[in-house]
Amino acid sequence: MKTIQKNKSSFTNRIASKIVLIAALFFTMASINAQSEKPTTSSLGTLKQINAGLLNVGYAEAGPSTGKAVILLHGWPYDIHSYNEVVPILVAKGYRVITPYLRGSGTTTFLSKDTFRNGQQAALASDIIALMDALKIDKAIIGGFDWGARTAVVMAALWPERLTGLVSVSGYLVVNLEANLKPLPPTAELGWWYQYYFATERGKLGYTQNTYEFNKLIWKIASPLWNFDKATYDQTAQSFDNPDHVAIVIHNYRWRQSLETGESKYDALEKKLASRPEIKVPTITIGSDFDGANADGKAYASKFTGKYTHRILKGIGHNVPQEDPKAFAQAIIDVAND
Repeated sequence: MKTIQKNKSSFTNRIASKIVLIAALFFTMASINAQSEKPTTSSLGTLKQINAGLLNVGYAEAGPSTGKAVILLHGWPYDIHSYNEVVPILVAKGYRVITPYLRGSGTTTFLSKDTFRNGQQAALASDIIALMDALKIDKAIIGGFDWGARTAVVMAALWPERLTGLVSVSGYLVVNLEANLKPLPPTAELGWWYQYYFATERGKLGYTQNTYEFNKLIWKIASPLWNFDKATYDQTAQSFDNPDHVAIVIHNYRWRQSLETGESKYDALEKKLASRPEIKVPTITIGSDFDGANADGKAYASKFTGKYTHRILKGIGHNVPQEDPKAFAQAIIDVAND
């Protein structure tokens, strides 16, 4: 009986040892996998977070750290995935490409709950300067469309020493509050219907409740020939879940109509922008079908007094980087080589 018990004990110990060994091996492999896996956002590179100015900024980075820096800025209602096909082209040419989520989008959040959720142009541009400082990037090529183009142009106007080149879809988009008070022809006013909707509390509530469908409608209106699929839209739509998204969007458009004020700390910057300063850094502007009669760029060409080129894309809507990534990437490459 003692022999049997001894054998059972020995067998039990061997089984227990194997279980411990297997468990240890499992947890070791899990630890190795956890350390080796890096979160990525498709072809945009590694998704990272960094404290910069008022924000904890979410951004994707791709390409060699020693490469010439390029910062690509998205608009509304878009996000960094507008550059899915642009980034690989630039990385293949040796550029270091940074693609940040603007305030109110994606994984970019405010460091303090008490910070005013400000969507004015000087605030967004200051965010990107703060990001450059945090990443220790002295100079960069800045490219963008929609809010991103406005932010890029504002940066070029206020801090030209920080840019080696500028690519702006729809050209000189600096907001002039006084000029915005003047009415446009009815057909032009119709195109900005959502700005007037956002000016109302009904509009704010409607956007809050219907963000997904609202922004999908804007995509279709702004790019009528672009047959994007649900997966493409949904990839970006996740960015609208940002807790500050609605607040930033509503303030941005109300501020443009002088229905809400900005912050006094940006007054000096806005005063300089109100003078419609010239852009002296090397620039390529892009016009598309979205720009209508202004697609030829003649309305703003005189504002760019450095080396300047304007390009027109036919059959392309507002989201140029996603609708014609090769043309947008080529503009970045060409302005960098000027």
